[in-house]
Amino acid sequence: MMKIDILTLFPEMFTGVLGQSILNKAAEKSAVEYNVVNFREYADNKHNTVDDYPYGGGAGMVLKPQPIFDAVADLKEKASSPNTRVILLCPQGTRYDQRKAEELAREDHLIFICGHYEGYDERIREKIVTDEISIGDYVLTGGELGAMVVIDSVVRLLPEVLGNEESHMKDSFSTGLLEHPHYTRPADFRGLKVPEVLLSGNHKLIEEWRNKEALRRTLLRRPDLLEKIDLTDEQEKWLQEVKKESK
Repeated sequence: MMKIDILTLFPEMFTGVLGQSILNKAAEKSAVEYNVVNFREYADNKHNTVDDYPYGGGAGMVLKPQPIFDAVADLKEKASSPNTRVILLCPQGTRYDQRKAEELAREDHLIFICGHYEGYDERIREKIVTDEISIGDYVLTGGELGAMVVIDSVVRLLPEVLGNEESHMKDSFSTGLLEHPHYTRPADFRGLKVPEVLLSGNHKLIEEWRNKEALRRTLLRRPDLLEKIDLTDEQEKWLQEVKKESK
């Protein structure tokens, strides 16, 4: 079972997210255990202060190292896991992607640090953080929303969390390509018809159509992804067909 600890000044933000949908079902199946901690509880002063003015002056407040250092040490000890990834949600971090989600899903213990204010004391980053993650080139008011995004993308990859074990294997980005279009009943909705091949019952042709459409969608919407993956000979053939059809 994976253990996920979340250090935040606003633990109530996670109540609805972790208690709903796949994230909640994962906990019910004992695939994951969540622990949301207000790291203000680890402050060593009577006012439970966790931030202070930056040395050298400047706007904003900076998170002090002591509460974070002590919280992480305590959570590591309680987890008794030989390997713990300590994740800092930070605009300066590595851009998050599906490959990183798959990497984190193989771990036993994750600790997320959700910061606020102007930033973190640099010693937190240098000494206790193993991963700095950014979910995009924009600034949020805190790390909580970023942590929710990462947790959702990781937990859904854990064994037996999704009803169909193949679901995440064919997701967009898991294969390196965007996912093919999906259709359901009715076959004719207000004159908009489902492609005939999907109604044919010919699984070989359906799989070929899905592969070609995944390539077509990736070519049109994210051609940069095609430069990052090694296509099979068959995929390369389909891609050339897609390019001709697109012209």
